[in-house]
Amino acid sequence: MLADAQLERYARHIVLKEIGGAGQARLLSAHVVLVGAGGIGSPAIQYLAAAGVGTLRVIDDDTVALSNLQRQVLYGTDDIGASKAETARTAVARLNPDMHVIPILQRLDTNNAGILLRDADVIIDGSDSFETRLAVADAAHRLHIPLVSAAVGQFEGQLAVYRGWEADKPCYQCLVGEDPARPDTNCAEQGVIGALTGMMGSLAALEAIRTLVPFGEDSAGKLLIADLLSLRFRTLVMPKDPACPACARAVCEG
Repeated sequence: MLADAQLERYARHIVLKEIGGAGQARLLSAHVVLVGAGGIGSPAIQYLAAAGVGTLRVIDDDTVALSNLQRQVLYGTDDIGASKAETARTAVARLNPDMHVIPILQRLDTNNAGILLRDADVIIDGSDSFETRLAVADAAHRLHIPLVSAAVGQFEGQLAVYRGWEADKPCYQCLVGEDPARPDTNCAEQGVIGALTGMMGSLAALEAIRTLVPFGEDSAGKLLIADLLSLRFRTLVMPKDPACPACARAVCEG
């Protein structure tokens, strides 16, 4: 049962028939993991905390830099040099003191991904490394945890939800493959318009909420592409790759 203060705080959710009191209660008991507390993670953390997601596990070993502040709106000038994950916990406490934030000051890799991601209801990946994204996707696939993956570059953003263990749903590697030698591209090299990261991070939070309290159409198996130069949004249907090695491994392990 929701307390009186919760009924008031989350009133705009509760009046939505697709969420209601029962849906808000599910959000309050949910556990979301965010990989990366940067441009995508910052707004995702804010909106998940405001929505009343009970536990946020924030995985990031980086510290706040002056160059981050152009897009990572969770932080301020006084936070420069501080741990992003720890600062995120402090920021959430100001926004919604009922929320529990678990900061993990480690870099996620293939060796620790299974441990760092286990027991989550949904994972949001906003990391800036292809190697990290592969490790997150592989662990999420093996653990059967829905994965919300968001990425940005210059003036384009991408968003997808993956549940590749399901027979008709693709996994992350169905889309991108698994070449470990693939070169990373990052904001420092290419640049990115700051507000784009806010938009994609907010959409990632929305899809995490949709996963926890289903409403509307299922997003899994679709790829949203936002092109801000032309102000065009496209949604592509992603088929499952019959030759995908990750899906093949999941079948063998299952």
